Amino acid sequence: MIFKSLREDIASIRERDPAARSGLEVLLCYPGLHAVLVYRLSHRCWGWGFKLLGRVLSYMAKIMTGIEIHPAARIGRRLFIDHGTGVVIGETAEIGDDVTLYHDVTLGGTTLNKGKRHPTLHDGVIVGAGAQVLGPIVVASGARVGANAVVLSDVAAGVSVVGIPARPVAGRAAVPPSEFCAYGVPDGDLPDPMVRVLDGLRGQISDLQERLARLEAEREGRQ
Repeated sequence: MIFKSLREDIASIRERDPAARSGLEVLLCYPGLHAVLVYRLSHRCWGWGFKLLGRVLSYMAKIMTGIEIHPAARIGRRLFIDHGTGVVIGETAEIGDDVTLYHDVTLGGTTLNKGKRHPTLHDGVIVGAGAQVLGPIVVASGARVGANAVVLSDVAAGVSVVGIPARPVAGRAAVPPSEFCAYGVPDGDLPDPMVRVLDGLRGQISDLQERLARLEAEREGRQ
């Protein structure tokens, strides 16, 4: 079972990272894989009641990889943490299968309550570098979170969100869950919705200025 899971992890990383040239390279050189392997051991220790040992193992993994995964978090199969440095996965976070996280991603809590306070990521979610997904929210299957976005509310399936706070990208169709998008960017173009709004306002102001200039010219012509 352990070796089958390891083979799955290595194969999924090679599918999602063109820089991975061999399974041996992934096994030896990918800190995201190392962090997940240690997490699985620490999670079992946590479930068996050896909570301090679980925390010690997760702390050792953080020192070695720069990735912090609480042993109580629930993580599905084939999680790929690319590059990895600065990734934080909180205690009550839940992650489905085939999820991809890039460096500096935080799955964090926004309350001091002991209950559910971290996000849930369903299958196939991609979270871009530097993104912060905060609170007991749900990011549904196949959703994409752009780099440096701050997600504070639920994200629907297949939707791409960007910005602070994160908003759906206008005019973009949902992305099929089977389509992998590096860094959560479907086609290399993921503009901030606020930028689109400002561009629209600039266009309206320009139109108003032109109309005002015409009206003034007509008024002067009558005089």
